Amino acid sequence: MTRTVRDRCAIALFAKAPEPGAVKTRLIPLLGKEAAAALHRELAERALATARGAALGPVELWCAPTIDHAFFRECATRYRVALRAQRGADLGARMLRAARSLLAANARALIIGADCPALTADHLREADTALRAGDDALLIPAEDGGYVALGLSRCDATLFGGIEWGGARVLDATRARLRALGWRWREMPALWDVDRPEDYHRLHRFKPHRPK
Repeated sequence: MTRTVRDRCAIALFAKAPEPGAVKTRLIPLLGKEAAAALHRELAERALATARGAALGPVELWCAPTIDHAFFRECATRYRVALRAQRGADLGARMLRAARSLLAANARALIIGADCPALTADHLREADTALRAGDDALLIPAEDGGYVALGLSRCDATLFGGIEWGGARVLDATRARLRALGWRWREMPALWDVDRPEDYHRLHRFKPHRPK
């Protein structure tokens, strides 16, 4: 069944081009540049399949540094997603731009990264259910102190400014901003992402089922 604009939840997946030496840098001492880039590619494709499998609405791949990389073009064809260029001085500015763009054309938005193999289509559907029930925002925390998904039914620049992205206090800072805005939000159980050697070893044990 086709969802109307009023009923849709759009998903933005943020990903970098899988260039050796530019992605999964904390895993390069363990894997080497080429294998680290291949892992990033695999995780990004899994995230795209998960987002498409949730069937909530349009899926957009927000690309860095540009949309012109062959990997992104392949993804657009294979997963039938729109490509968007990440633009902004930092991750917060880029996420704000994506959130505003998605909410201009859809009732709700989810922003996810490409690093969490434990994230499933069911998680995304549960997140959208919370937003449909009236929550202003939804967080799926990451075990390292950030978050692996941010859901929104409204947008405010306060959520994205003045945060040390990549640090251990991203989640705490986001909670503080949500409280200051007086928004109602829900948090789902924390998941883990793949950034460090210990995460890679966990991934090797995890062997998640790949969405179709």
